[in-house]
Amino acid sequence: MGSLHELRNGLSIWTIVAIVCNSVVGFLIIILFVILYKACQVPSHQEKVPVFTAKLEQKKDEQKYMLTTA
Repeated sequence: MGSLHELRNGLSIWTIVAIVCNSVVGFLIIILFVILYKACQVPSHQEKVPVFTAKLEQKKDEQKYMLTTA
């Protein structure tokens, strides 16, 4: 027959464990490449835009405060 570690089709438990582990690692690598692809799609000049809009909002808040205190 065979040892206790072999299944009916001849694959050992350790073979199945290795296949599952390799599948998980492959899936994680695919996720990594998707994240890298999406990160490379973001334009680098986008960082300047939020700073500018934040300053405009701060000025608006200051103007509102000055109007309410006057």
